[in-house]
Amino acid sequence: MTTPEDMSHAMLLAILMHHGGSLELPAAAFEPDAIGGRDGAFHAVALEPQDGGTVRIAVRPRPDGDTGGITHEP
Repeated sequence: MTTPEDMSHAMLLAILMHHGGSLELPAAAFEPDAIGGRDGAFHAVALEPQDGGTVRIAVRPRPDGDTGGITHEP
């Protein structure tokens, strides 16, 4: 069974592979307030099918807490 953690990892790999295997980001992209909420939990990620055979990967801020707002639909 695929877990939310597995899907997050797969999305990261897909993004990197689409960009030739690597992508340069500013170090500030990893600042705590850029990747998570006030409580230190990471933001969630949504994978949304789009017309034309593409998908959108988007950040979804979530409520405080380790499991706040997480859903997984295989």
